[in-house]
Amino acid sequence: MTLTDVLMVLSTALSPLIAVQVTRWLDDLNEERGRKLQVFKILMATRAYSVSPQHVEALNRIDLEFSPKRPAEKAVLDVWQQYLDHLGQTKMEAQAWNIRRVDLLVELLHAMGKAVGYDFNKTQIKNGTYSPTAHGRLESEQERLRTLTLELLEGKRLLPTFVANLNPLPEGAASVKPTEGSQQAATKRAES
Repeated sequence: MTLTDVLMVLSTALSPLIAVQVTRWLDDLNEERGRKLQVFKILMATRAYSVSPQHVEALNRIDLEFSPKRPAEKAVLDVWQQYLDHLGQTKMEAQAWNIRRVDLLVELLHAMGKAVGYDFNKTQIKNGTYSPTAHGRLESEQERLRTLTLELLEGKRLLPTFVANLNPLPEGAASVKPTEGSQQAATKRAES
């Protein structure tokens, strides 16, 4: 058996194994890219609703899906760290905090878009959302209801009550007597 024959037998025997390994490697790459795209798409879709559970979950998956070993993904992680630090900031005035939060979210989505192959500019990301005012109003009303209910349950708020249409009986008027049917029903209940 010559060297050529040995190489031919090895290549015939190993080529299916090599093909399977290459296929698995490509599948892993596609799956990894798919997870990154999913995080990006959720964040883009919920960027106007930053407290939605889907948005928060996607933010928390950034560290899991993006790698500091790739420059474009490292940029995502750097901006994410700035955004995360800002979200924990408690000493800023609310309006200034929210403006900075939106700017950092736009930066994050822009960097993430570049990393996954989308070419959105920052203006598109910031202004390209549809958020009906009714959603904001409903969210605000729900928050107010939760707050008031908790205050009531914790004893921090009183439940105002009043009696309506309670007119005193005129002098000399007899009190209301039960009707015959209601008297019979009360007697039956008492006997049972």
